Amino acid sequence: MSNISVNITELKQLLEATPASHNIMLVGNHGIGKSEILTEHFKESGMPVIALFLGQMADPGDLIGLPCKDEQTGKTDFMPPYWFPTDGKPIVLFLDELNRARPEILQTVMDLALNRKLAGKMLPEGSRIISAVNAGDQYQLTDLDPALVSRFNIVNFKPTAEEWLLWARKAGLDQRVISFIDENRLWLDKDPDAKEGADTGLDKTPDRRAWKRVSDIVSGKSDLKEIDAKIISSIVGAKAASAFMQNAAKRKLITGREVLTGFDKAKVKDALAEYGIHQLSVVNEGIYRHLEVEKVSDKEAKVYADNLMSYFEYLTKKRKEAAAHFANIYVQQTYQQAIAFIATKCPMLVMMLVSYVKSIK
Repeated sequence: MSNISVNITELKQLLEATPASHNIMLVGNHGIGKSEILTEHFKESGMPVIALFLGQMADPGDLIGLPCKDEQTGKTDFMPPYWFPTDGKPIVLFLDELNRARPEILQTVMDLALNRKLAGKMLPEGSRIISAVNAGDQYQLTDLDPALVSRFNIVNFKPTAEEWLLWARKAGLDQRVISFIDENRLWLDKDPDAKEGADTGLDKTPDRRAWKRVSDIVSGKSDLKEIDAKIISSIVGAKAASAFMQNAAKRKLITGREVLTGFDKAKVKDALAEYGIHQLSVVNEGIYRHLEVEKVSDKEAKVYADNLMSYFEYLTKKRKEAAAHFANIYVQQTYQQAIAFIATKCPMLVMMLVSYVKSIK
């Protein structure tokens, strides 16, 4: 598919830069949090997001409302559906599962997308229409009319693993789930051994929504039992569950917090000395995520800054690839709060990071 691809950060920028009069179609896999991300984004501006699951609608009346007699004119009118705004304030109408809708539902969407009208009633000025579709042979889909498609700006929505991990940390998911995905990112959205686009039928495969449910199962349990493994298998599939259980049972990697609070401790330094580039990359991301999510007191800030400086100096002397990775994370500016902390508390480190990136280009 040749349409442009955006992650969560880019999607929010795209929404801000696109006029409300433009309709947007998000193309992406199931379970990646499209409606949640839109709701969170527009909540900041006070616009409610009304999510309609078109694949569940059996009749156009489910969308446009039911016919009734206008007592004043004696003509047929339509009672507006429950979600239709009557206060004149703009809304975000999120048409989910657009390419699962029946053809007669899609005909109604045509007028809605073109004229912002529903059974003759106009959406409030400033309202937005955003749709979401799945793409791939594994889905049972309705072919969309080119005339309908032409009414939308089409974007492939592909949230990154880093964005999900940051969300998972903020949402308080179990650390074992976060660590597993951090170390095995191919398992976040699929079985990495499965053929692309293969029809999995009733075979469970992982997705982002499923890993949240895994966290619900394991949270608060120090030891995972056989029944837990079976429940996890029912959520993400047997292969993913087996990989997760093995990961949860093995020795844990040093966390970003442990580096920030005690880099000079023997436990931390000895562990880092044995790590390969992949494991050090996980530690690097963990440091940025911790700084992004946690509120740091003034007392902690001094300790964090000293340890951060020592850690990067250690990487530049002994683990140059990991140092380059750490510096690149800073330059990419994915973690805004973490960057702000480094800029204000570690000005010398900022100079070192920028200089280091320039030196490897």
